[in-house]
Amino acid sequence: MSKYLKSITLAFAVFAITGPAFAEKFGLGRPALLAEVAAWDWDINALGEGLPSGSGDALVGEEIFAEKCAACHGDFAEGIDNWPKLAGGADTLDHEDPLKTVGSYWPHLTTAYDYIKRSMPYGNAGSLTDDEVYAIVAYILYSNNLIDDDFLLSDDNFMEFEMPNKAGFVVDDRAEAEYVIWSGAPCMEYCKDSVEITMRALVLDVTPDLDVAPEAVTPVSVVAEVPEPEAAAIDLELAAAGEKVFKKCKSCHQVGERAKNKSGPILNGVVHHAAGSVDGFKYSKAMKAVAEGGLIWTEYELAAFLTKPKAYLKGTKMSFTGLRNEADQLAVIEYLKTFAN
Repeated sequence: MSKYLKSITLAFAVFAITGPAFAEKFGLGRPALLAEVAAWDWDINALGEGLPSGSGDALVGEEIFAEKCAACHGDFAEGIDNWPKLAGGADTLDHEDPLKTVGSYWPHLTTAYDYIKRSMPYGNAGSLTDDEVYAIVAYILYSNNLIDDDFLLSDDNFMEFEMPNKAGFVVDDRAEAEYVIWSGAPCMEYCKDSVEITMRALVLDVTPDLDVAPEAVTPVSVVAEVPEPEAAAIDLELAAAGEKVFKKCKSCHQVGERAKNKSGPILNGVVHHAAGSVDGFKYSKAMKAVAEGGLIWTEYELAAFLTKPKAYLKGTKMSFTGLRNEADQLAVIEYLKTFAN
């Protein structure tokens, strides 16, 4: 008998002797108590089963998000470095490089609650209260322009909220609907003699420029000279709506008599004034370049910038994803008009 066969024979002999011992119980532990099981029973399905009682709005959620989430996901849920973006990406799913976020892609809001409750915040998973999770989910919805900041999200109305991409997902019924079609012998007729690759999948324009020279930056449109407009009457109703929209901006920008520069410049007198002209604020190279080129913040230019800042001005330090709603743009601009120099 060869050494190989001897070793196999020995292995089977050892298993025959020790096998029953492996099947015996070790006598360790005890059955889990129902309360212990319930403490870990956090799963929430797409039907809302398992959703706990509680509530929270985006105003409270913003504070919690800033403290426990923003270090990875950004102040506006826009993502930092390679950490996931949670906001933005609306209407990009049919693009070559879609942005899949909670607002643009996820079909069920319950998935957001379930995941945040189980896994967040990073490094301290499971520490959030039910109300804190509701508030964070509300802030993520608000960051995606899906609710107002004072909308109270709770277990009572949670399942009434329908995500924008809900219809983008279908039940996978291929086992019942298609497998039977392909279960027979393959056709093997009319096959090509050879197969060649005619196209390759490429994702373009996704690598950021690390160093952008000022002269290489070109805004969407630059107005060299704009005459000082005559003072126009302020639409007070529109400005009041703009004050509400401005809550998305106030974590970085201040307005009013005691306004100070924060991570963004003060915005007193910004409408119809030169870009990059606030004293004491350190602007990006890109903003300095267009300021030297004579950019004036007309209502048109402000609206274009607010729509998507990083698309309007490549190299801007402004991390806000933008106001995609035109009514919000007009309202916040009208609100800014009420703050002169």
